[in-house]
Amino acid sequence: MKVVIPGGSGQVGRILAPALRAEGHEVVVLSRSPAPAPWRVVEWDGETQGPWAAELEGADIVVNLAGASVNCRYGAANRREIMDSRVGSTRVLGQAIAAAARPPRVWLQASTATIYAHRYDAANGESTGILGGHEVRIPDTWRFSIDVATAWERAAREVVLPATRRVLMRTAIVLAPSAEAFDILLRLVRWGLGGRQGDGRQFVSWIHDRDLVRAIHWLIEHEELEGPVNVAAPESLPNAEFMGTLRAAWGARLALPATAAMLTVGALAIRTETELVLKSRRVVPERLLESGFTFDFPEWGPAAVDLCRRWRATEGKRR
Repeated sequence: MKVVIPGGSGQVGRILAPALRAEGHEVVVLSRSPAPAPWRVVEWDGETQGPWAAELEGADIVVNLAGASVNCRYGAANRREIMDSRVGSTRVLGQAIAAAARPPRVWLQASTATIYAHRYDAANGESTGILGGHEVRIPDTWRFSIDVATAWERAAREVVLPATRRVLMRTAIVLAPSAEAFDILLRLVRWGLGGRQGDGRQFVSWIHDRDLVRAIHWLIEHEELEGPVNVAAPESLPNAEFMGTLRAAWGARLALPATAAMLTVGALAIRTETELVLKSRRVVPERLLESGFTFDFPEWGPAAVDLCRRWRATEGKRR
């Protein structure tokens, strides 16, 4: 099948594109900054219609991953880029799909588990979850992230597509040996700083890269799935337990904790936001499980062992 991946040069695209190509599928990546790749890369600006829209004619699947990195400080300029790069690209892509004579049969649209409320009491499934933005005394940056997620999904819903099924993938933190998120977590463990962050109670939702690819295949194949779908492992853990499991998988003993105040200073120093580690994301893949999907890595312990082993075999040898 032909799969078009806007934003496929980003972190998730670098996991998905090679996996699809290895299976024999035709992969076309739409990128603002085209670079040589084992698949075809077509330039687009993510804002206006252009020659790139011709790639949608006769394509089977579109997986839209476009959006600027959120690993930054949420100043005014970065907020505009984060919002516009997601909402604008989703809107223009939807318009191109609607105008296609032979549109893709499935549009998988990236969203985020951050759309759910910061909470400790219960997990957020698609039918029972509480959307965020109304919590008491949460930082403004957390509200901004929820505003982005809400606007992102709204842009995907607005366009009328009679022949294309839409899935909004509310994806948790994707963990792979080459992924930025896992590299940061493992770096803390390797440096002896892998203790709890903040009070350690906040839940961490995640998904192993192999299950991410398998879940995307599942969403493509199962026509009954449309609208919001949580793409996350069944087991979410409090931060303290999550980091302890990662330390055990790596074989680390020293584990200095980091208070919220220390994280604030550290985030300022490395130009990022503490929301990435302090917000409680407790998400369950209700619809995936109900449809019969099974995870290769439903629990964090075996997933952490696999990721550490693969990191040593690949990333570790390059450093």
